Amino acid sequence: MPIPPPVTTPLSDILPSEPLLMMGAGPVPISSRVAAANSVVVNHLGEPMSKIISQVKEMSKYVFQTRSSHVFGVSGPGSATMEMGICNVVEKGDSVLCLCNGFFSQRMAEMARRCGGDVTVLEEDGVLPVSAERVKEALAKKHYDVLTIVHGETSSTVCNIELEAICKLAHESNTITVVDGVCTLSTMPLPMDEWHIDVLITGGQKGLSSIPGVSLIAFSVRSWEKILARKASPAQWCYDAILANNFWHNDGYHYTAPVSGILAVHEALKLVCEETIELRYKRHRVCSLSLQSGIAAMGVELYVPSAFRLNAVVGIRVPEGIDSKMLLNEMSTMHKVEISGTFGAPIVRIGQMGEQCRGHNLFRTLHALGNSFSAQGMKVDLPMGMAELERSFSELSNHTAF
Repeated sequence: MPIPPPVTTPLSDILPSEPLLMMGAGPVPISSRVAAANSVVVNHLGEPMSKIISQVKEMSKYVFQTRSSHVFGVSGPGSATMEMGICNVVEKGDSVLCLCNGFFSQRMAEMARRCGGDVTVLEEDGVLPVSAERVKEALAKKHYDVLTIVHGETSSTVCNIELEAICKLAHESNTITVVDGVCTLSTMPLPMDEWHIDVLITGGQKGLSSIPGVSLIAFSVRSWEKILARKASPAQWCYDAILANNFWHNDGYHYTAPVSGILAVHEALKLVCEETIELRYKRHRVCSLSLQSGIAAMGVELYVPSAFRLNAVVGIRVPEGIDSKMLLNEMSTMHKVEISGTFGAPIVRIGQMGEQCRGHNLFRTLHALGNSFSAQGMKVDLPMGMAELERSFSELSNHTAF
């Protein structure tokens, strides 16, 4: 007797009746243009896809701020690009210095170990950026083949503000750098060539405001030379950069590409190019700083000091007596605004990436946050917070420049 099909619940009964405003640490809202592009399926080896791939590479070079031609799309989340980057430049026995101050930087260290790297972890406290001076000392004591670091550690909302100096030190030491720019690429300055970054990774679903599942990676000429000189191919077949090169640069075949997702990324990149990278940086900075000002004026403490606070994801310390799960639930069910918890730190997080960085989203999110704190009996000055948000947004919009 054949097994009967399962009885499943319709999506309409599972999804919220009213779409949530996604203001967490990712995925983020997508534009109508990106959504429309994601609905199209074409032949992954046809002439239209070849032209689309060509444009994706050129636009990616602009967003990455690189002249390197070694730019690829990756089927998978930002962690897949992380793995592609590490598994191609780390060979068994390579010495790897992993700079860790949070969940995602620790993930890079684990990937390097699994590739057979001889990993040394240089760890900073979870609320501090990695120190360039400590990196200088480590590089003076020993040669490292590869160095890994996260630019914006979304788990703790700390920005590694000395990234440029660290990459320069690594470059001078002939050490390949692998940098996670998942939440910072296109949301704040991250010029790959100027900062001597060798491998730069990002996910589609954060700063680029595209869909989850299709990501981007760029290799410098120096890192590509290391890949070509490998003694053995990477264990990860799908993420072998030499094989990927056949599809992304030779019009050949690797595996069936996620064509709809690539079309979505194409449109997301086009939006960045139309806005220009400089104005996009300004928009993100204006929105994030305004939101931070509004939160502080309301009487709620931000988690990270302003000197190294990550603007792309804002961390809010959960006050004593507040249940963070109840807070998140109140915001999503009562106000239809979704923000994020985190991995270990006593915070909740609000994203400021891509389409999240629009004035109307800021006011709705702050209003929901203030009311949700009040629902648990916490005294907050929501009118003061809203007024400060408006004042700061207006002032920064007129005066912020890069």
